Amino acid sequence: MSRNWVAVASADRVAYYSPTVEFGGKNKFQAFTAIGIVEQGEPYQVTLGGGFQPYRRDVCWLPAEAASIRPILGMLEFSAGKQNWGYQFRFGIFVFRPIDTGVTDQTREIQKP
Repeated sequence: MSRNWVAVASADRVAYYSPTVEFGGKNKFQAFTAIGIVEQGEPYQVTLGGGFQPYRRDVCWLPAEAASIRPILGMLEFSAGKQNWGYQFRFGIFVFRPIDTGVTDQTREIQKP
């Protein structure tokens, strides 16, 4: 089982980051595009083709506008002063510190990419 989803508990908030306009594409988007609350239940594995079988958790997705990450990079603990800030997103899930969660909550509807 994916250790990423094991660390996520029911009622945790999750944000989905989209680095590009299309999955695997070259056109940058660099925005948080969805936010939700993890529902009760255990992680489960899905088959997406080509041997790719990731684990998932059910999430109650909330209404939200896409929010560019660029204007808040200097305010987020995980990215402030770091040239390769996007590297962490490549591993799927990582925990935001409470201060980062507050910043993203305040800015997620302010600026569209």
